Amino acid sequence: MKDVSVGICGLGTVGGGTFNVLTRNAALIAGRAGCNIRITRVASRRNRDDMDLGDVAFSTEIFDVVNDPAIDVVVELIGGYDTARELVLAAIGNGKHVVTANKALIAVHGNEIFAAAEKAGVVVAYEAGVAGGIPVMKSIREGLAGNRIDWIAGIINGTGNYILTEMRAGRAFADVLKEAQDLGYAEADPTFDVEGIDAAHKLTILASAGFGVPLQFEKAFTEGISSITPYDIAHAEQLGYRIKHLGIARRRDDGIELRVHPTLVPRSHLIAQVDGVLNAVLVEGDAVGQTMYYGPGAGDEATASAVIADIVDVARIVASESSLRVPHLGFAPDALEQLDVLSMEDIQSAYYLRITALDRPGVLANIASILSEHGINIESIMQKESEVKGGRIPVIILTHTVQERQINRAIEELEALADTDGPVVRIRAENFN
Repeated sequence: MKDVSVGICGLGTVGGGTFNVLTRNAALIAGRAGCNIRITRVASRRNRDDMDLGDVAFSTEIFDVVNDPAIDVVVELIGGYDTARELVLAAIGNGKHVVTANKALIAVHGNEIFAAAEKAGVVVAYEAGVAGGIPVMKSIREGLAGNRIDWIAGIINGTGNYILTEMRAGRAFADVLKEAQDLGYAEADPTFDVEGIDAAHKLTILASAGFGVPLQFEKAFTEGISSITPYDIAHAEQLGYRIKHLGIARRRDDGIELRVHPTLVPRSHLIAQVDGVLNAVLVEGDAVGQTMYYGPGAGDEATASAVIADIVDVARIVASESSLRVPHLGFAPDALEQLDVLSMEDIQSAYYLRITALDRPGVLANIASILSEHGINIESIMQKESEVKGGRIPVIILTHTVQERQINRAIEELEALADTDGPVVRIRAENFN
């Protein structure tokens, strides 16, 4: 068998997992790849005293990997934007294939990177960047290649999913977030996870591969989970729904929706049963219908599984000296469409509204009248006399599907009513029909 030389940049959680699995399963992987995949160089800012690198060359300078003429495939696992971009572009410039788990890099700089790779005749593979160990990108780009993808929706951040799962027991957001940090699920600065930025990176990539459009992260709408309360979680459950932090991309005749936000989903749906740090992605194709991809979205060896799958794909190209490869986003570059990302006011959704109303006659009629004036139909309404406090009572309404601009105008009027107190809580709802 031919040898394919791999260099790993970054020896953190995923880098260490990739090294260990490639080493442990070397014979099995070689049988599947049709070549021997050998790690010949590793670079990391710090050494891993807990790892035996054997005779693999080690350096604290990551560009040593890129500049090694013997390396066929550079595996970028350092994360971040600027240095990673420089590293990947340098690797491409040196004619090397690249495998990365860096969703932020691909979402923000992917258009530039893919164009450079296309010009150089090399591959940039990124399966592990989207949903950890779940092979969803391969499924979209290859398994569903005969389908027009209508929409994609997913739980694509395990930290947020863990927090919302634990809050179902009535626990406060801040308490569960602290626990997630103590367990290593959340970073010391959890902004990317809880505010939806990490999920938006991943959704941007999914949407581009699903719809055949350029990467447009800067146009994605993001809304976090820090304002979600145990009260709303409990009342959503009573209405037959569960709150999940979803990334949703939908293709329409006038453009695409690209949004991340808390979402009510029917408790009976499979995605509502995905708890803890697990991820799940739903894909609706015109031929196959609805499919779901479920599993660990992070972790050392789970993510390494996807990294190695990409390495195997690239190694087959290197070993066979073939020019046949799947396009980076699943579409030939000249087949990508320039579709607009729609404003949130143009999206369509059902809505959960929680209105704090004064406990007096006629309030419900006034609320219903405002919704009706804006063309908003009520599916269900909940008001409990036992919850009256200080002369105020929560009114919970679930609407039928309407445009967001309609609900925005209605909320403005509801908050201006003399019969209401404070802001209206609004959570979007999806039924996936």
